[in-house]
Amino acid sequence: MGGSVKDVASKTELDNVRQSGAPVVLHFWASWCDASKQMDQVFSHLATDFPRVHFLRVEAEEHPDISDAYSVSAVPFFVLFKDGKSVDTLEGADPSSLATKVAKVVSPSTSAEPASLGMAAGPTVLETVKEIAKDTGSLKAEDRAKAGLTDTLKQSLERLTNSHPVMLFMKGSPEEPRCGFSRKVVDILKEEKVQFGSFDILSDNEVREGLKKFSNWPTYPQLYCKGELLGGSDIVIAMHESGELEQVFRDDGISAATNADSKGNRDEAGKGGISSNTTGLSEALRSRLEGLINSNPVMLFMKGKPEQPRCGFSGKVVEILKQEKVEFGSFDILSDDEARRGLKLYSNWSSYPQLYVKGELIGGSDIVLEMQKSGELKRVLAEKGILVEQSLEDRLRTVIHSAKVMLFMKGTPDYPKCGFSSKVVNALREEGVSFGSFDILKDEEVRQGLKSFSNWPTFPQVYYKGELVGGCDIIMELRNSGDLKSTLSE
Repeated sequence: MGGSVKDVASKTELDNVRQSGAPVVLHFWASWCDASKQMDQVFSHLATDFPRVHFLRVEAEEHPDISDAYSVSAVPFFVLFKDGKSVDTLEGADPSSLATKVAKVVSPSTSAEPASLGMAAGPTVLETVKEIAKDTGSLKAEDRAKAGLTDTLKQSLERLTNSHPVMLFMKGSPEEPRCGFSRKVVDILKEEKVQFGSFDILSDNEVREGLKKFSNWPTYPQLYCKGELLGGSDIVIAMHESGELEQVFRDDGISAATNADSKGNRDEAGKGGISSNTTGLSEALRSRLEGLINSNPVMLFMKGKPEQPRCGFSGKVVEILKQEKVEFGSFDILSDDEARRGLKLYSNWSSYPQLYVKGELIGGSDIVLEMQKSGELKRVLAEKGILVEQSLEDRLRTVIHSAKVMLFMKGTPDYPKCGFSSKVVNALREEGVSFGSFDILKDEEVRQGLKSFSNWPTFPQVYYKGELVGGCDIIMELRNSGDLKSTLSE
């Protein structure tokens, strides 16, 4: 460590330092950002004052894999780690907050502001905080103003993204790329033999920052096709290697081939099940698509799989469904070209992902995102009878009420796994009481949650009509007094 700042070269290097268990402060920065440069001064001084902390820097746009891993959408951005885990973050140029957060990582009991941190923050960093505070105050106001896009900028970005059928926002120009990721995408587009427009985001900071918010994509390059974001370099590379990129261009009528050749390709593709009249579908394919759409109450047609999405938009919808705690089925449209082409006609929706609920198309990623933000998605799911995952308390109530007499035990009635559970089972059976049971050994969440819910620390637990009767001792007392059956059948 030694009180210095180190630039991170790879995610593997970062993970190795993080997993060492020592405190780590990670600074995402950009060479073009004045706020990053100012916070870099604070960062260096903090590294001197806290020599036992690893102070690491990552140039956000040069390492999109690391930026994506920590949801970095603006710089400067800081992530603080302790014992290998992320414990705090800070976005924006705020030296005082950064000093406070670093001190807390070193000593969690520290709660003072930097001006009174004393030994926690040395005089050098405190002086720097004071010097920069006035400048960063105006920067923070500027950051807040950038939280949204003006109508003028939004219209300008829409025009730019639609200015060419294939449009690349990159660092530098196709002839002189200014970063390796941009160069790689340029090379891929040349291999695909498609004509494309480009925009050097280094030449216009307003476009550079605005497009990140417009596309909800924090890094460059960004590749658009017919006004729709395909993704950054990693996604473009994967699509190119799988043949998916060529397919996307072909689907959108973008090809180096002549019009006649393109028409021939489309006609050839139609033989797989889409009728030669591309305005209709064969009955066999229509029936198959309807079966897929209705195979789950919530069905997502996406690029890739939920655990490994192959495009940012598909990943976004997967994340939304997980946030809403909705169980859903999925279909990888990259695995079946017939279904991929046919569903566009069937739904009259030209892009993916597509989300269906009870056989009805909800929309793509932009619509699903807006519905989630407004609460409309939750309402639609409820109206259609889609049960979202319950909270633990609701789940416990559901299980408790699943039988009039409910026994939470270790094991099952036929194979009890503790003597107390066995005694209660025998007592209930001897009294001829019908009961349901739940094996708490198979569900740690229920096992621990029920202790707090019932304020009863041990098992077994017997409930009657949703109310706790008691554990083994109480059940034995009721049986011995002759009151067990009457208590459980009032």
